[in-house]
Amino acid sequence: MLIAGFPAGAWGTNCYLVAPAAGEECVIIDPGHQAAQGVEEALKKHRLKPVAVVLTHGHIDHVASVVPVCGAHDVPAWIHPDDRYMMSDPEKALGRSIGMPLMGELTVGEPDDVKELADGARLDLAGLTFSVAHAPGHTKGSVTFQMPETADIPSVFFSGDLLFAGSIGRTDLPGGDMAEMLDSLARVCLPLDDSTVVLSGHGPQTTIGQERATNPYLRQVAAGPAADADAAARRGM
Repeated sequence: MLIAGFPAGAWGTNCYLVAPAAGEECVIIDPGHQAAQGVEEALKKHRLKPVAVVLTHGHIDHVASVVPVCGAHDVPAWIHPDDRYMMSDPEKALGRSIGMPLMGELTVGEPDDVKELADGARLDLAGLTFSVAHAPGHTKGSVTFQMPETADIPSVFFSGDLLFAGSIGRTDLPGGDMAEMLDSLARVCLPLDDSTVVLSGHGPQTTIGQERATNPYLRQVAAGPAADADAAARRGM
């Protein structure tokens, strides 16, 4: 399998191109701010033909290049319905007043073909299989994509802004919710094998085992409600 990833734009958002091998069809994950050129360079370098764009959530730093990328290759974009509005109204998703400058060069809106993701869905694209898990907390429509383990490689988990190396996505923007984030971490991340490779929306690659051992948020949810109650008691709460 081929995974070509690069950080793009002002927010350093990771964009990924995933294919069975060089010279084949591919899926593009999260083409964000200023990602279009990087996408084209990776397509040319690896001789890839895109068949779809899939989005972990609707924040502008993950979707800013969806329209030009989909338009250039006549492919659909997949997004959870709860975040679909963000493609056309990114300011609302960031808690900004309508009319405030966001980044003047951005072209917002939906591509011609938008398909909606559902929890538990299985996407068979470009000869690859992606299992979709709804994982709200960062946004209401956040999702993750997991690819199954094979004889040659461990499972790969595209976590979006749910789980980072050593941290998690922020919950202070509209639609964010820490309780939902912790529930998503427990429900979506904890059941994964330690060998699962985590490719997140920002920052370096990690594994579930590494995060289970060191990430304070994943350790918190792994410890369970009893640990939270004990910690509150020690604080005199």
